Amino acid sequence: MTTIHSHFTAVNGLRMHYLRGGEGMPLLLLHGWPEWSHVWRPVMSRLAGRFDLLAPDFRGFGDTQKTSLQPAKDATPDALAADMLALADQLGLERFGIVAHDVGGFVAQVMARRAPQRVQGLFFFNCAYPGIGARWVEPRHLMETWYQFFHQMPWIAELVGSSREACRIYIANFLRHWSHRKDAFDAELELWVDNFMKPGNLQGGFNWYLSNHEGRMAVIEGSAMPPPPIHTPTRIFWGEHDPLFKQSWTDRLPEFFTQLELSFAPDAGHFVHYETPDRASDEIGRFFDHIATKQAKVQRMRID
Repeated sequence: MTTIHSHFTAVNGLRMHYLRGGEGMPLLLLHGWPEWSHVWRPVMSRLAGRFDLLAPDFRGFGDTQKTSLQPAKDATPDALAADMLALADQLGLERFGIVAHDVGGFVAQVMARRAPQRVQGLFFFNCAYPGIGARWVEPRHLMETWYQFFHQMPWIAELVGSSREACRIYIANFLRHWSHRKDAFDAELELWVDNFMKPGNLQGGFNWYLSNHEGRMAVIEGSAMPPPPIHTPTRIFWGEHDPLFKQSWTDRLPEFFTQLELSFAPDAGHFVHYETPDRASDEIGRFFDHIATKQAKVQRMRID
């Protein structure tokens, strides 16, 4: 059985934490909120015999160094993408695949546009993308997206972190509400509370919402310039029962991803990778095995 090890390295002036295990084609696993690198362990344990798996903590999350214990706007998608590319440089990864969820999906799209020659393939569990537009704040969807604005209050970390019980109630609400299987996180709930009660981890996560607010509003208001489409091979496995990222929102994906394979996870909500790790791992493995085989064939043709 391949062991998953915890590591630290210096990236863009930060002491960055990441998990790593396995061997083969490198895959960067990019987490969302309320997550950190630990959320990828079920997938990593299933795929470590086939891929070199790296799951970093974004700045402000998990055990990566905090840039500030106060509200800050330095965790934009561009900043996080720069961190991930710098991490890849630090670890000597010339080319790699990306598996992303939630916050990680924003970051992966920036990386694919900024360094398309390095990203071999993109795999998303659900996907926040510009084509969602103003649907984020449709009247009947506001009960799902309220937190994106609440997390920008300057006192929110103090409130949620006022006690372990307050933190447990708050984080558990998202884990259970966004999951199709409501007990998916129950066995490890205290690990989630442990993580977010560490100094700076609540505010670090909330800083993502502060940092991404203007970009999000530009998309909602229709003032953002549409980004160029991504031509990297892309696989999106979307949870059918995700109350936050609605299944109907997949309608415009082909406008933004030109090599797209889309299907739906029938037994999952928002956390497809954690709720159904067997199926999630199978889909990741199949997609990147196909990419690796195709690229090996191209290399052989060049040699011949």
